[in-house]
Amino acid sequence: MENKNYGGLEPEFSNYENAQIVVLPVPYDGTSTWLKGADKGPDAILEASANMELYDIETDSEVYTRGIATVEPVTEATSPEAMSAEVEKRVDAILNDHKFPVILGGEHSVSIGAFRAFAKHHEKFSVLQLDAHSDMRSEYEGSAHNHACVMARAKEVATVAQVGIRSSAAEEKENIMPDRIFYAHELHDAKEGNNWMYMVSQKLHDDVYVTIDLDVFDPSIMPSTGTPEPDGLYYREVLNFLRLINERHNIIGLDIVELCPNDVNKAPDFTASKLIYQILSMKFENSDK
Repeated sequence: MENKNYGGLEPEFSNYENAQIVVLPVPYDGTSTWLKGADKGPDAILEASANMELYDIETDSEVYTRGIATVEPVTEATSPEAMSAEVEKRVDAILNDHKFPVILGGEHSVSIGAFRAFAKHHEKFSVLQLDAHSDMRSEYEGSAHNHACVMARAKEVATVAQVGIRSSAAEEKENIMPDRIFYAHELHDAKEGNNWMYMVSQKLHDDVYVTIDLDVFDPSIMPSTGTPEPDGLYYREVLNFLRLINERHNIIGLDIVELCPNDVNKAPDFTASKLIYQILSMKFENSDK
């Protein structure tokens, strides 16, 4: 792939100095515990993004005109701790330049450094997790920076809300906050329709960082993850939920993680890329946000 800019953008719209949005690839897969390949996720998303139409129908906008710069990836991390430190450093620099960061994983542990960078810039913010797994272990396989620990680390620097969860270990109960977790089966069974979306919103501060593990989606539409779980959410309900969050809160950053691309089926790669673009389109629809 010759052009590794998100959206396949030419220099006019991918120049860092003028861009309002910065894409940071983190092709790290050091602590995954089943299927490997998430390190190839960022490149797959970038490749798919070059094949999107850059006009967004729902917002009647072209968010790429605000500038989307794709910077050099975080590589050569010798440990999850070293990777987290480097991500924190890189995201901190992006925030110092007053730009909106989009982190492309890689496995979910790449989010830890981003959380810590945002904590330097926001006295009070929330981390909104969309995920199949609660990721609330204090440590796993000898590391507190394992992908299974990411939300335990988030809780150290922010308030959290967890959506779409349908897999958890008994040992995570001590870290899970029952009033801040929205299990997938509860969302499916909700008699109040979309009322759960407002209930999540009520748990969040004004400033919200969104972390999306792609296994939050049902495997029927997102099979390309390292640990797929049945009974997940669907694209439209996730998009409608994030639209509501965007309307009621200030989304300050975003990551998309755990794409484990499959050369035979490119649809999940495109789904991940399109999701990013539609979130950005919502976020930047109004120039004052």
